[in-house]
Amino acid sequence: MQLVNLKDDNQKVSFTEAVKTGLGRNQGVFFPTDLKPLDDIDALLELPFVERSTQILSHLIGDELPKDTLADMVKRAFNFPVELVKVDEKNYCLELFHGPTLAFKDFGGRFMAECIGLFNQGERVTILTATSGDTGAAVAHAFYNKPNVDVVILYPEGKISLAQQKLFTTLGGNIHCYAVTGSFDDCQALVKQAFLDDEVKAKLGLNSANSINISRLLAQVCYYFEALAQLPKEERALVHVSVPSGNFGNVCAAMIGSVIGLPVDKLSATTNQNDTVPRYIASGEWSPNATVESLSNAMDVSKPNNWPRVQSMLDSGKFDKHDFYSRCVSEQRTQEVMREIAANDYIAEPHTAIAYEGLTQDKDAKSTGIFLATAHPAKFKESVEQVLAKQIDMPEVLQNALDKACLAQPMTADYEQLKSAIFAKLF
Repeated sequence: MQLVNLKDDNQKVSFTEAVKTGLGRNQGVFFPTDLKPLDDIDALLELPFVERSTQILSHLIGDELPKDTLADMVKRAFNFPVELVKVDEKNYCLELFHGPTLAFKDFGGRFMAECIGLFNQGERVTILTATSGDTGAAVAHAFYNKPNVDVVILYPEGKISLAQQKLFTTLGGNIHCYAVTGSFDDCQALVKQAFLDDEVKAKLGLNSANSINISRLLAQVCYYFEALAQLPKEERALVHVSVPSGNFGNVCAAMIGSVIGLPVDKLSATTNQNDTVPRYIASGEWSPNATVESLSNAMDVSKPNNWPRVQSMLDSGKFDKHDFYSRCVSEQRTQEVMREIAANDYIAEPHTAIAYEGLTQDKDAKSTGIFLATAHPAKFKESVEQVLAKQIDMPEVLQNALDKACLAQPMTADYEQLKSAIFAKLF
């Protein structure tokens, strides 16, 4: 598999190099130079999830990984279910929160951990990542107590839910967490600055576990095929998928799936009031505003890292821009939609509600709709209970985390402070 740096097309790397490098020169993200269609999609959709996912990833990655090695990696990484639930007459919810940290990022985090373990072969590596909510927990649990790996997680203090925070700030060991005064974009900027620092990269063996990393992105392609596999065959002809979008990695994975043969007609990348992309789609002007806090905090992103990948597919015509939608959903409307979905006996947290709203606004009457539930409602227990005026159950894994002490250290959004803290911690 050959990938190119979208900011420097002279930098072309293999899948292994892209995974180990994380971010390319000039803070560019890597993307495949060629996306070839899969053969016999109908037969592929008949396979079990792990076997199908192995074939998809083997097709994307090529011969860099032996098929049996990749099969073992996928089996260990994807050892939990994906569930497609019918919510109303024409719409289904793809539940991606049945993994160990109750969020869709378990797929990418666990597959990346498998890749790093294989490719680094005992070399020291430091995973530096920013989180707007769920990445931190998924990455922390995927790499917890792995030999020769340290994980440094930055999160915006007070701007993610307590349940999200406690899932990763209570682990200790090789997981090092910093509560940054500022927004997720501030945290993300610190990560990017570290990748420009040759001293830090050399001493720490730096890598990133944000959806910057291509291994995470490719892993996410697999569950879109599982959604279609679980959909009744007679409803697969016209499918519209709506993805709650913050950093735009998840919808990018859906787009990759479509390019290689996933029978999805149209895509909606639905955002909260952090509406950089919807405004860009409408006006052609890229003008990020200051990040605004919302109920759907994992999407509180004004400068999405994965947009260059999406843009490249739209510009190249690999994905028809007329079949790509992006709209923003207000805080008030998010709460109204949560209540509307609850009337159908389905509990949706804010991100899921936003995806549902995008679907209902963008989808035509003939299409079957699939909207994504990217996190368990209990990760947003307080806001869900307040909006719906009803109590929801707390899964044991969340309750156990909530009962533990937070081990994160406070930090301002200052790169030199981050650098000093990491060096003091790891040396």
